[in-house]
Amino acid sequence: MIVSSGGLAWWKQYSGLSELRITQRYHRQSRLCPRPNEPLSLIGATGGPRIQIMLTRSVLIYLSRQEGLKDFAARFRLFKRLTTRFVAGETIEEAIAAIRELNAEGCSASFDHLNESVANPAEAEEEVKEYLQILRRIDETGINSNVSIKLTQFGLELDQDLAYKNARAVVVEAARRGNFVRVDMEASNVTQKTIDIFKRLRAEFELNDVGIVLQSYLRRTYADAQELIKLPARIRICKGAYNEPPEVAFPDKKDTDENYVRVMQLLLSSGIYHGIATHDPKMIDATLEFSRREGIPKAAFEFQMLYGVRRDLQRQLAKDGYNMRVYVPYGKHWYPYFMRRLAERPANIWFVLKNMLKG
Repeated sequence: MIVSSGGLAWWKQYSGLSELRITQRYHRQSRLCPRPNEPLSLIGATGGPRIQIMLTRSVLIYLSRQEGLKDFAARFRLFKRLTTRFVAGETIEEAIAAIRELNAEGCSASFDHLNESVANPAEAEEEVKEYLQILRRIDETGINSNVSIKLTQFGLELDQDLAYKNARAVVVEAARRGNFVRVDMEASNVTQKTIDIFKRLRAEFELNDVGIVLQSYLRRTYADAQELIKLPARIRICKGAYNEPPEVAFPDKKDTDENYVRVMQLLLSSGIYHGIATHDPKMIDATLEFSRREGIPKAAFEFQMLYGVRRDLQRQLAKDGYNMRVYVPYGKHWYPYFMRRLAERPANIWFVLKNMLKG
C-alpha cells in the first residue's frame, strides 16, 4: 500500500499524529475508547517504506466527528461510490427515487435526513422545514415511507424545550397526514432526555403517531423497554452504534446480543407493533424462532435494516412475507453517518483504505 506525501500530510493535519500510525495508545489519548474495540490491522508495503495502520471502531467514530474531512474524501471516486451504497443522495428527490425501488421490492421505508446536531435555533428550524417537506412529498408521490428524526437535529443540545417544540411540529404534521414519526436514539448522554421528550409527545399523540428507538448495548435498555411498553409505545430495538463506556454499555458483543434477544422477546409478547432492527442473521433467526414458537403472526411486527446493508436479507424477508422497513438516509451531512457504518462493519474498511491511500 503506497501513501503519497500529500496523503501523509493530510493524515498528519487531521489526525494530529506525527506518523501514520493509529494505535491503542492513541485510543486512550483520544478519550474515545474506554475499551479496545476489535482492532483491525492493515499492513501493506509496495515499493516504499512499510506502513502499519491500526484501525479500530473507536478511531473511525472519532473520524466521523471530523466533518471537515468530507470534501477531501469525496474527491476519491471509489470512496464516493461506496458512500452511495449507504446514503441515498443529498436531496429529497434522490431519496424518493431510492424508496421507489425499495417499495418495488416489497419493502417500506423511513426517511432519515442526515444532520445530527445543530449550532443554533435557526438551524433547528430548517430541520423542521425539511421534515415538513418530506411528509408533503411522501403524500404527493404515494411512496410507502414514514420518517425518522434525531432530537439533536431539532436543538436538543441547545435547549430541551426547543427540541420538544420542533419535534412536536413534525409529529403534528405527520398525524394530520396519517403518517408516523420515529424518534431515534443517539449517544447515551442524551438517552434520558430523548425518552423524556418522547413521553411528552406520546402523552399528547396516539400510539400510531410517534414511536421511539432503544439500543440493546445499553445496560438500562431492558428496564426502559418495560416502562415504555406500559404507555404503550411502539419501539424499535437495535444494537447501537455509538462508542460508550463500559459502565453504560456492555463491552462484549455476547452480552449485547443476549440483551437484544431479551428485549425482542419482551416487545413481540406485548401485542404492540414494534420494529426489530438488525442485520445479524443470528438475531433474525432468534426473532423468527420466537415468533413461530409463540404463534406471533408475521403482520404483528416488522424487521428494519439500513439502506445498503444486507440487501440480500432485506429482499429475502420481504419475499418470505415479513414486513421489511429500510431506513433511507440522505442529505449533505452524510460523512459522519457513513463513517459510523464503516465502524460497525470492519469488512468495509479495507476496501475504502486500499483505494484512498494509494497516492
